[in-house]
Amino acid sequence: MSGEVAVLGAGMHPWGKWGRGFVEYGVVAAREALADAGVDWRDVGSIVGADTVRGGYPGFVAGATFARALGWQGARVASVYAACASGAQAIAAARAQILAGLADVVLVVGADAAPKGFFRPAGGDRPDDPDWLRFRVLGATNPAYFGLYARRRMAVHGDTLEDFAQVKVKNAAAGALNTNARYRKAVTAEEVAASAVVADPLRLLDICATSDGAAALVLSSMEFARRHGAADPVRIRAVSTVTPTYPTTVLDLPDIATDSASAVAPADGTFRASIARAAYEEAGIGPEDVSLAEVYDLSTALELQWYEDLGLCAEGEGAKLLHDGATSAGGRVPVNTSGGLASFGEAVPAQAIAQVCEITWQLRGAAGARQVAGARVGVTANQGLFGHGSSVVAVR
Repeated sequence: MSGEVAVLGAGMHPWGKWGRGFVEYGVVAAREALADAGVDWRDVGSIVGADTVRGGYPGFVAGATFARALGWQGARVASVYAACASGAQAIAAARAQILAGLADVVLVVGADAAPKGFFRPAGGDRPDDPDWLRFRVLGATNPAYFGLYARRRMAVHGDTLEDFAQVKVKNAAAGALNTNARYRKAVTAEEVAASAVVADPLRLLDICATSDGAAALVLSSMEFARRHGAADPVRIRAVSTVTPTYPTTVLDLPDIATDSASAVAPADGTFRASIARAAYEEAGIGPEDVSLAEVYDLSTALELQWYEDLGLCAEGEGAKLLHDGATSAGGRVPVNTSGGLASFGEAVPAQAIAQVCEITWQLRGAAGARQVAGARVGVTANQGLFGHGSSVVAVR
């Protein structure tokens, strides 16, 4: 298909708390991806960095920061910020450059050195920022709204704490097999239940940590891939970065505060579902074609929501899909074979790129003990702040 680009290389710096700077992590991941692709850095025509707002000025110009660290060689440079969807939007920018003929080979890098504890808005007071308002006006740190998601599922769909715990059990088992994961230990449902309550009803083991880490991809045109000897590479077929749809299209903060119609969600599904739907439509596939998925499991409850939003099951049937074993290793459509954020934690600019790394290794048949047999189509999903979201479809 004309919109496809090849994934020639994938690389990561293991997640954890290493006490070093994000640039060091990103360079490690970039060099690993270049080696995996068999491409010299001097042959890269463009580099796109996913920004980290916690990394000071170098983090706001991540593309240039990584280009400098790898060595000036004349490549185009771009930097992208979209909160938790930053990595996928960096992939989208790289793909656009390739399809426009501006570069044959593009390096995409995301890395973070996350502070310990709850994320908070960076850069001082921002009363026009919904994230800042959520923290200052509501006192709602991220786990607080994870808990609200969970309570809604319990009220609307009858999900239970035991359902949520089984998501952690599944993802921890996968993470135990992944050398890049921060947490590499299987857990039991009893251990989840015994962990401290952080934001009722979610316990410590129901939510993800904050981590250091990095991921990188080398993308190319299909023509370059063939010249390079990659006859059948993994291909990115779609990248969805759509915004929500609302009845009133001109949204500003006074309207949101005074006009309830401005903040009423559309009748045709959630924002998350629209992200996935746009990706499927662009790729020319449907949920029934998906071999595996990497989703944004900020909490165990949110993973169940993604099953439904990705169309892997009907609304309200996420817990049933889980208990049927469909999303586990060996199931119909394994989800978070990497171990997910449950096993990695959040390194915000890197996580959407890391998802595509996992899909790439799976589609190559190179995921080792985590391998999904016969994997041909993978989909990723992320939700970022302020209307940012992403979904990537990769095929082989």
